[in-house]
Amino acid sequence: MIKIGEQAPDFKLKGYFGGKFKEFALKDYKNKWLVLFFYPLDFTFVCPTEIKEFSAKFAQFKKLNAEVVGVSVDSEHSHKAWVEGALGKINFPLLSDFHKRMSEAYDVLLENEGISLRGTFIVDPYGKVRYLVVSDNDVGRSVDETLRVVAALQTGKLCPVEWKPGQKTLN
Repeated sequence: MIKIGEQAPDFKLKGYFGGKFKEFALKDYKNKWLVLFFYPLDFTFVCPTEIKEFSAKFAQFKKLNAEVVGVSVDSEHSHKAWVEGALGKINFPLLSDFHKRMSEAYDVLLENEGISLRGTFIVDPYGKVRYLVVSDNDVGRSVDETLRVVAALQTGKLCPVEWKPGQKTLN
């Protein structure tokens, strides 16, 4: 099981972004914050709402020196078809965990169903897991909460409940 403060499991996966297939690896995000989110499948109901919201708020993540990467068990060709069709252009890559190794390494794989749970991982610039939340696939995650947590972690201070950027920390 992944624990906070541990090194994030390494990965090297094919993905689709900006009209191209490319290989993506954890090392590509060294010296940046990484928001890595798993979702069950392309061409579903809840997943596009999350992906579109992450894309809409991508500039806010960039201001925090954070990159965003989506991962599902679909092929990179499925990602391409989805992005170029129903989903539309997005501002970050979608990676293919077709062999389900990454989902297994991050403890989000539902083996009996062959899909991933909704897992959100925030990895710091040194490759350490600083935040993780895994939820049932029926409920979409909050992109605003993910942004808030990235900003809070970057303060290096204690942040009280409902803390927001610009508010006082506890130390």
